[in-house]
Amino acid sequence: MVFYFSGTGNSQLAAKHIAGIIDDEIISVNQCLKEKEKRTFCSERPLVFVAPVYAYRVPRVVQRWIRETKFEGCRKAYFVLTCGGSGGNAAAYAEKLCLEKGLEYQGLVSVLMPENYIALSAAPSASECAAIIERAKPVYSKLAGYIQNNEPFPVSPVSFGGRLLSGPLHILYYRLAIHDKGFTVSDTCISCGKCAQRCPLDNIDITDGRPVWNGNCTHCMACICGCPVNAIEYKSISKGKRRYYIMEE
Repeated sequence: MVFYFSGTGNSQLAAKHIAGIIDDEIISVNQCLKEKEKRTFCSERPLVFVAPVYAYRVPRVVQRWIRETKFEGCRKAYFVLTCGGSGGNAAAYAEKLCLEKGLEYQGLVSVLMPENYIALSAAPSASECAAIIERAKPVYSKLAGYIQNNEPFPVSPVSFGGRLLSGPLHILYYRLAIHDKGFTVSDTCISCGKCAQRCPLDNIDITDGRPVWNGNCTHCMACICGCPVNAIEYKSISKGKRRYYIMEE
């Protein structure tokens, strides 16, 4: 069973590619979060968790969902993280999470995908994005092979810098940056409501035809990158920057 959390579509694409090869069911964590009900999943095949790298770890919202969800059947758990740069020491924290949940940790691999974190960086050009995605597909196919064969993912060495990124920097970044105070909407807003529909945490209300953020944000970038008219900005950082959104509805 393949579970994915995705803001702009990278992890959704990865999950669909892997699920297609191993011929397994795919579950949207986004939808599970929006339903706000604790679920029980039973799978006789390994559990595969696909998500973006957030501050060099599995996103906290995904970790929390895994902790609150009951898994029956096969206990083997694989993690595939999409990222625009590095996964740091995310594997150590995913392994710790598995230990808490009684799951058999089978490894974590970070795969380079187009940058989508508009609150910090610009997305690559369309041609660059397409090239990055094509390079990632064989990697997903290889990872699917490990899952099919019930083999753990290869272990990659982690530098001291990677440990710092996933440790103190992760804590500091969440404390200082992961909030919705910087989001604004311009007069070009067409009141389509897609930002509210796509927010996995239901953090956006539409008031007088415009989005209002309510303080429960995970920085998935679904609202800002998915806006069809680029009406949403994050402080002054996102102005003039190319957005990236390939999420399938």
